[in-house]
Parts: sequence; structure tokens; C-alpha cells
Amino acid sequence: MDGFSYSNIFETKGIEYLAILAFFAALIPFWIILNRKVKTKKRVQQLMGTLSPAALRIPQGLFFSRNHTWTHLEKSGIAKVGLDDLLLKITGEVKVINYAQPGDSIKKGDLLAEIDQNGKHLQIFSPISGEVQNANSLLRDEPEALNEDPFRKGWIYQIKPADWKNETKSYYLAQEANGWMSKELVRFKDFVMASSAKNSMGTAGVILQDGGELRENAMSEFPNELWQDFQKDFLNNTD
Repeated sequence: MDGFSYSNIFETKGIEYLAILAFFAALIPFWIILNRKVKTKKRVQQLMGTLSPAALRIPQGLFFSRNHTWTHLEKSGIAKVGLDDLLLKITGEVKVINYAQPGDSIKKGDLLAEIDQNGKHLQIFSPISGEVQNANSLLRDEPEALNEDPFRKGWIYQIKPADWKNETKSYYLAQEANGWMSKELVRFKDFVMASSAKNSMGTAGVILQDGGELRENAMSEFPNELWQDFQKDFLNNTD
């Protein structure tokens, strides 16, 4: 066949093709690893912010009351009082409005303070009786300490207890507290579903992750009506 010549591309371009094939051979496992990392990262992001018993900070040695305050008797005989991690993870970032003042005599169940989130409030009641010694002034300048470090920097009051032994005997301590907190998460999920239905709001779908897991800071999505329900039906209902 005159005017026609045949060239073997694998002879003329062999090195280039081999290089390309080698590149893709190296790229495929890299792509698999990268894709796996992306999927893992996505899964981690999905899990972040999920409210579960494992996510709760429950220090040993503290007494937890049913209205989600804690108290701890120090060597000085003065008890610190604060909010537990479940309540703070449910509400998200809040500020404390103090009502009790140093020198005040209070009884267990008296109003101590309110927590505020953009005009939505919850009342906080004292877990013990006694004389108020101090309010935590740090929370005025660093309100984030309440959420970030609720058991050391973020305590709310120091109180000299009047009847420590009798008033704390029904509270949860150590492993008992762990079990109770797990049950409270279930109770909170039930509250969300019931209150959303009662108020004809789609709140439950907003604060529940895929699979029905609770989101942290769930109540930041609540309107004021559901905060009021939470106070009455969950926080104050300690039966």
C-alpha cells in the first residue's frame, strides 16, 4: 500500500504511556484512602454535637439534684452550687441572672437565679438550705465559663448549708448519677416530641439528628413557649 506507513505507538510513545499507567496505578489507592477519610470526616461531623450519655461531664463526688443543679461540700464547710452538664448542653450558651445575695438565708427549693438566652428564661432553684456566702463574680465578665467549665470556674453560688446530710440524701452521686442522667436524656426526648406536637411546631425535626439522636444546644431552637413548657413539665417536674 503506497503512501501508507504503520507506526507502533507503544514503540514510539511507550515510555509516556507506561508513565501514565504508573501514575493512575498510584493514584487509585490514594483516591480510595482520601475518599475513606472524607467519609470518616463527614461521619465525625455528623456525630459532633450529638447529645448522648457519653458526651456528658459527670464528676464523681458531686451531688446532683432532680432539678439539674449540683452541690459539693468543701473542706471549709461551704458548699458550691451550680448547673449540671445536661442542662447546659440542652440549653446552649446562657447568662446567669442572680437573685440571691450574700447574707441571704434561703431554703431548699427557693429561687436562686435565672438563666437567660436571648430573652428566654429558666428559673433555677436552690438544692440546699443555708446562708448565701458568695455569688460567682467571674460569670459577669466570662459568662462562657458556665458552659465551658461548670464544675470548677462556672459554679454559681457558695452557700453555708443548714441541713446538708438530710437535704442531700436523696440526690444522685457517682454511678447513680450516670444512670439517672441517661434516663433524663430519654425523658427530654419524650418532652420534645410531646411539646412539639402540643404546640403544633416542627421543633422535634430541627433538634433531632438523623436516627433520632438529640442535638446539643437543642433548646436554642425552641421558641419561648417551649421554654415555658420545659420549665413546667421537665425542670420543675421532679416526681
